[in-house]
Amino acid sequence: MKLGARMFKTGIAIVIALFLAEILQLPHPVFAGIAAVFAVQPSIYRSYLTIVEQIQGNIIGAVIAVSFVLLFGHQLIFVGLAAVIIILIMLKLGLEKSISLALVVMIAIMEIKDDDFLSFALLRFLTMIIGVLAAFVVNLLFLPPKYEPKLFQSIHQAQDEIIRWTRLAGRQASEHIATKKSLKKLKVRLEQVDEFYSLFKEERSYFKKSSRAKARKLVIYRQMIATSKSSYYVLKRLHQFENELMDLPEHFRMMVQERLDILLTYHEQLHLKFVGQIKSDTTGITVHDDYVQRFEVMEIFLKEIAITKEEEEFSTYHLLHILSAIFNYEEQLEHLDKLIISYQKHHNNEVNVKLEEEIF
Repeated sequence: MKLGARMFKTGIAIVIALFLAEILQLPHPVFAGIAAVFAVQPSIYRSYLTIVEQIQGNIIGAVIAVSFVLLFGHQLIFVGLAAVIIILIMLKLGLEKSISLALVVMIAIMEIKDDDFLSFALLRFLTMIIGVLAAFVVNLLFLPPKYEPKLFQSIHQAQDEIIRWTRLAGRQASEHIATKKSLKKLKVRLEQVDEFYSLFKEERSYFKKSSRAKARKLVIYRQMIATSKSSYYVLKRLHQFENELMDLPEHFRMMVQERLDILLTYHEQLHLKFVGQIKSDTTGITVHDDYVQRFEVMEIFLKEIAITKEEEEFSTYHLLHILSAIFNYEEQLEHLDKLIISYQKHHNNEVNVKLEEEIF
């Protein structure tokens, strides 16, 4: 396990919250530290949403707690009833994430049995608010998250692994159980890519020019993810129909293998092109001498069906699944190439990512 920025920020937020509560001589500063723990989020935008929700939750918890104490006193049964009502209200308002903190506020207030109940309740409410605000300030100023490099590297590393396994599967050189395990791991990695994309999308740009550049980047990254998922689907199909692939006529196997090699190389070049490590005119499917147009592949496929229709030497149905996945992958790559060219044309020096072996 590696220490991340969020771990450090959580610790800093707790210290600052406790320090401010002690400076202001608020009773039980520990509640400020508890509130800070709940408020630290992985992005500034999510931190902002959290602080709004938690302030609302604090108010609801405090109002319900004060109302119940004034109406029913400090009986334990009414603490449970107040908790149920708070949960119902929070769910109704769509504030599920702040339920825990609202309940903490409620319990902190309802356990006060001093004569000056209202003033102590107000102080505890303010203590919780200080903790929430401290966490927001820490998230804003200390190590603000930058998710674009993490997003690109997560896409690149997942794709690199997909490419390795696809090359093996295309040559029928992969072991069935090992490929199956890798497919499961790759599915998880692609889910993590989606999470990084959401976090990067939530990052706010404060200047019009950078907003336009980011909007274009989001389109490219979305297409990168779609392309990686289509390549994953190709690998999945190759794994699913590996036996049928081995039974194909030799010239058909070679055609599939050569086409996969061209597409996988093309994909690698697109990542290098995006980060400016190769010239833009060195990429493209059609630069390969062995490239066969899609309609030509289908013509070959249909002729082979006509020749082997009665002999039934191979399963045309399963081959169609594989070809369909490959063609979709090819179209996604071509679209990604167009987007990268368009982006570099308008924002030539605004790619702030680079290829690295390890980023975490």
